Amino acid sequence: MTTPTRYAILDITDEVAKIVKTSGVRDGLALVSAMHITASIFVNDHESGLWTDIMRWLEDLAPAKPGYEHHRTGEDNADAHLKRSILGHQVTLPITNGKLDLGPWERVHYGEFDGRRPKRIVVKVMGE
Repeated sequence: MTTPTRYAILDITDEVAKIVKTSGVRDGLALVSAMHITASIFVNDHESGLWTDIMRWLEDLAPAKPGYEHHRTGEDNADAHLKRSILGHQVTLPITNGKLDLGPWERVHYGEFDGRRPKRIVVKVMGE
């Protein structure tokens, strides 16, 4: 996964659903995890206004600014680490009758807070 911008939210529900379908698991769980310390996986509504609100909220809580201790290592992405910590790095989703069992408006999202370079997402499907 590579985003062209530093910050992004992407809906990955359809990709996760394809992996679940291919797995053949009828009843179980899917673990979806961002395999990088500045990216997040979370479940919420797919709505552009909400995405804007989430990004503004994260910026209020963990603003991109100089002066973080982490920046003394030569990095400039301390805010990305904090934003990831706020939203979390993975979700566990139920699988029922071979499909993701999400609520009416629930979608799986990838949150990127230090983009423009390759990162990966792992999906583990478990069940019978």
